[in-house]
Amino acid sequence: MRSRLPRVAASTAPATQPPSLPGLDPAWSRLVTVPEWSENRSGGTDRAARTWHLLDTAGSLAALGVEPVGTILCVHGNPTWSYLWRSVLRTSLEVAQAGGPAWRVVAVDQLDMGFSERTGVERGLPQRVADLGALTDELGLTGPVVTLGHDWGGVVSLGWAVDHPDVLAAVMTCNTAVHQPDDAPIPAPLRLALGPGLLGRATVVTPAFLETTLGIAHPKLDRAVADGYRAPYRGAARRGGIGGFVADIPVDARHRSAPELDRIAAGVAALDVPALLLWGPRDPVFLERYLDDLSERLPQADVHRFEGAGHLLPDDADVAGAVFDWIGDRLPDGHVPAPAEKGLPVDADQSTDVSRPLGAALEDLRDSDEPALVEMAAAGGPRTITWRLLARRVDEIAAGLDDLGVRSGDRVSLLVTPGADLTAVLYACVRIGAVVVVADAGLGLRGLTRAVRGARPDWIIGALPGLGAARALGWPGRRIATVPLPAPARRALRVEHTLVDVARRGARRGARRLAHGSVLPTVPASDAPAAILFTSGSTGPAKGVVYTHGQLGAVRDVLAAQYDIGVGTGLVAGFAPFALLGPALGARSVAPDMDVTAPRTLTARAVAASVAAADATVVFLSPAALANVVATASVLTDADRAALARVRLFLSAGAPVSAALLTAATELMPNASAHTPYGMTEGLLMTDVDLDGVRSAAASDDEGICVGLPAANVRVRIAPLDAAGAATGGLTDAAGVTGEIVVVAPHVRDHYDRLWRTNRVARLGVEDPRGHRTGDVGHLDASGRLWVEGRMQHVLTTPDGVVTPVGPEQRIEGVPGVGRAGVAGIGPRGTQQVVAVVETTGGRRARRPALAPPALAASVRAAAGVPLAAVLTVPVLPTDIRHNSKVDRARLSRWATSVLSGGRMARP
Repeated sequence: MRSRLPRVAASTAPATQPPSLPGLDPAWSRLVTVPEWSENRSGGTDRAARTWHLLDTAGSLAALGVEPVGTILCVHGNPTWSYLWRSVLRTSLEVAQAGGPAWRVVAVDQLDMGFSERTGVERGLPQRVADLGALTDELGLTGPVVTLGHDWGGVVSLGWAVDHPDVLAAVMTCNTAVHQPDDAPIPAPLRLALGPGLLGRATVVTPAFLETTLGIAHPKLDRAVADGYRAPYRGAARRGGIGGFVADIPVDARHRSAPELDRIAAGVAALDVPALLLWGPRDPVFLERYLDDLSERLPQADVHRFEGAGHLLPDDADVAGAVFDWIGDRLPDGHVPAPAEKGLPVDADQSTDVSRPLGAALEDLRDSDEPALVEMAAAGGPRTITWRLLARRVDEIAAGLDDLGVRSGDRVSLLVTPGADLTAVLYACVRIGAVVVVADAGLGLRGLTRAVRGARPDWIIGALPGLGAARALGWPGRRIATVPLPAPARRALRVEHTLVDVARRGARRGARRLAHGSVLPTVPASDAPAAILFTSGSTGPAKGVVYTHGQLGAVRDVLAAQYDIGVGTGLVAGFAPFALLGPALGARSVAPDMDVTAPRTLTARAVAASVAAADATVVFLSPAALANVVATASVLTDADRAALARVRLFLSAGAPVSAALLTAATELMPNASAHTPYGMTEGLLMTDVDLDGVRSAAASDDEGICVGLPAANVRVRIAPLDAAGAATGGLTDAAGVTGEIVVVAPHVRDHYDRLWRTNRVARLGVEDPRGHRTGDVGHLDASGRLWVEGRMQHVLTTPDGVVTPVGPEQRIEGVPGVGRAGVAGIGPRGTQQVVAVVETTGGRRARRPALAPPALAASVRAAAGVPLAAVLTVPVLPTDIRHNSKVDRARLSRWATSVLSGGRMARP
């Protein structure tokens, strides 16, 4: 297949030095001429002498007086040039100057691209791989060499890696692909560029292809940086390589470069070196199916998805930081370290028996006709499901899924509201070893889309809203509907089966099993992945938290031990994770009548009805739900109050819970012990405090919210803050030291899905593999109680020192007329000014955002305990979606910065 490019594509021009550009050190630029090839290099037909422009830090390292431990070979794609890697070059020198490993970085301009020679020869993929080999021979790169490629430069760099195993130490890529599936078209932007009559005009005659690429950066490129990318491509005669690259995309097996692409793809699968795959999910060209393919070919690869980033990944995200973090871990001296000898696990005395499968209680109770689940919002009134029915349903769905081809390790996204269907499907998937993906609707449509796409499910089991979103937004996975659908709807939604079909299929298989002795798959191992649970997204994009079967079992066990929840316990679960864990605990679970995406919809009468329906003695509600329960208590009947009087324990967590709210709730449940556990999606129970503990803490001078003592088998440590607000200190349990809260427990999550760098940060400086940096900031007191003072990203660095937000917020909330308060920073770190944003109550209730009245502002300033640059009032503070409780301080900071610099006084 030949490209059809205009005549200017064959223009020739010598290599030149680039002009002065932002971020580019002239000392890095050099021209290297590769003489005419003297040997028969496979794949190359153009063997003429060619001159390259490249960026090279060899001279800068020599000036520092350091010897490189190896070379990072960077290869750009189309239509960029070596300028793409300027941050990698700069960071490499910063690392070396700070005493870290010195890596030489060589970033090439491929021939006909950047400021390298315009050869006038069409260069297909085989030629480009051979070109790069000829250049590295001329440079005398003897290894160790780590490749780093982007776009089609990723393919070329991997081709080089396959051909140079003797010097290759590792491979790294950013948004690239080595295989085009036969059953999928090439991405739409490339199909458009390759359209009849468009290729030359879009890529060579006009700068359309270049400008489109620059326009999809996230965030938008600075104008000077964009001009830096444009610099080598001024005029059609300089853009022939751009068109040539596009024309060389193997659209099918007949393309001239398809055999070379197949050769590289096969070679990549045979590479046995460390690998790092960095990805921008918002790329319209390199879709996530290409990341999936690379992950399968390189199962040893570490993967990090930069949520929100797109095609120009090195400009969209901190690729340079990730690269040198990874190289420092994987190749500390330029070579892969020998595997360490396995010894005893850290803190072996804290081990927990996780051999009991998650569904063991369900198995034990399978012959019981006692209630297992109660759905209060079911059509026609409350619906009760017995243990016998639930166990049978789980067996049938498990057998049906297995019969359909759902295998151990397959990912199954559950887009089902909490209730019997979700519970049965979840335990069926767990039984056959499928990995359940749970991202609740509280993330919102955009957040849910990011979560589902990022988790790349093989199957989606959903109700109509979820299936409709999956179809409209192109979510991956084969579809199973939880409700019967007419044939046209099934076709429109691409539904292959319904849950009823699956269960019937499983029931038939169960009958065959009795006749032929076939069985379900072996119970999954304790260390096998069981679930991916997404965080709330309240402090950044939602992250997929991976739990193994053993870790979920440990979550079950710590809840059972801490709160004496087990067989026979009635549990009202207004929080989805606890509703799903009910059968694992052997508890009788009831889902109250509420909108799970809006916790504030739960009323006192709905809780009372749930307690009565399940004879419940334990109630778990989010703070927002609990607040509305208290607010709607006036309509309770005597029967409702009698039901609530049977509750012995109520829990509220997910955000700070005040003593006043706990006290008010206790008045509704007078025989209940009020507890507020501290935890997160990564570890659902870390510490616990009761109402007496909260009241006792109120008399303390400690800053923050007391969340009590560690739960069983949990250790809490603090990583002290430095003057810049970073948690750089060694872990300590000393009293009064403020820093990042670090927890160690058997029930801490295994890892984050496809977030290598986030995993690294979460365990940085924590030797125990069960450790987790929470991202919360706080301290321990002399009694060993933990106090939470905010989130790490909300720590303020002012001219007067580091400020954690919760203490000032609590003091401000004590001012008459103030409801909730949020403290945010404006200005650069180190010189930040503190702003208080408050909700007002009573006659002072704000109807629109404004500067606080002078008297209120004076009272707030007097109470805050830190200097305030401004006091603002709002009708309602912005909060997270899932809990409706956590104040979004980052949003407040952006809003306050805008309005105080003259922006419109809109609601935050």
